[in-house]
Amino acid sequence: MIQHPALILLASWAATCAAPTAAASIISDATIDKVKSNMIQISTHSWEIGTALEALTELEWPSLSVFGGPLPPPAKLPSGTASDVIEWATKVVKAKDPNSLTLIDDGAVGDPASIGVSVLLTNWTRTNRNDDEFSTAAAQQLTYLLDIAPRTSDGAISHRAEEVQLWADFLYMAPPFIAYYGALEGGSGGLNLLRTAYQQCKLYRQYLRDSSGLWKHIVLGSWQDNHHWGTGNAWAAAGMMRVLGTIHHSKLASEMLKEQIDLTSWINEIVSASWKYQHANGTLFNYIDESDSFADSSSTALLAAVTYRLASLTGDYSHIWAVDKAYNLIKSSVDSNGWLLNTVDPETFSTPSQSGSYSPEGQSFVLLLHAAYLDYLAK
Repeated sequence: MIQHPALILLASWAATCAAPTAAASIISDATIDKVKSNMIQISTHSWEIGTALEALTELEWPSLSVFGGPLPPPAKLPSGTASDVIEWATKVVKAKDPNSLTLIDDGAVGDPASIGVSVLLTNWTRTNRNDDEFSTAAAQQLTYLLDIAPRTSDGAISHRAEEVQLWADFLYMAPPFIAYYGALEGGSGGLNLLRTAYQQCKLYRQYLRDSSGLWKHIVLGSWQDNHHWGTGNAWAAAGMMRVLGTIHHSKLASEMLKEQIDLTSWINEIVSASWKYQHANGTLFNYIDESDSFADSSSTALLAAVTYRLASLTGDYSHIWAVDKAYNLIKSSVDSNGWLLNTVDPETFSTPSQSGSYSPEGQSFVLLLHAAYLDYLAK
């Protein structure tokens, strides 16, 4: 729960309400194991890997996530702790092009940075303290973001490398990495990085949010997607949630009270605007506010995860009935083999996944939702 007096004001409207009794039926461990196995199998693009690594951390090693405990984390971990996360991050760093600053060179500015938190965790907890391979890789990724990547005239870092173009997706990929880097660095340098992460959230909101409270998907550049894409809104809210969690659990939290208030408000804008359009069975549509769109379990799962996280942090339970319904919808949308059905194709944005094809990020979102729900129940 939020401890700082200024932040408690944000949750004051919830103070008169008890937390509602859990109404969602927990997804079984056996199903979660299948979802996880499938996620690992099909996550190959940079943003898919980064999201999968975050899902593994939050689900399996919650005390090491930005929602689970003080930052920095312990420098020495018990044998086997976070081994799957560390091994995957190590594989990425070992395969990194030595001539590239980004962790994976794929034409995106934001996406490769999504792996950065796991690389930083690997570096922080490494047993060989003389090994600087991971710190170098993380520092190069940060340098690319802050010093080389294209920007708008007012400083918003582009999501794409070939032109200045802002995608809502960016907020899940880059600001959490910048913030985590700052939380580990500490001091004035760390504070500057935490403020940079916050500033990117602020700038992106100024460009992408409209009067509905929802965010457009893509602006600027040679083409745009001005629709309120469900996954784009989920990426933005979840990214800001991770930045908020990082600041809140860092040693610099007391110096960033206003920033935490702002982030909490901005996250709430998205989740409040989104759940207004929830359908009777619990789903959100791919384009949230368009009645001729189609049901999308991916964005429903991630927005529900964010809402549980926000409730755990603030004590505001005003959307819990909606997200309990969403959780049950996601549970019923996972088939017997552990595949999330009824997802949007994450590479077209506008069409459902074809029969026999599955969404890598959708698999991760199920794990993120489950982890957030378990944490909510515990708190």
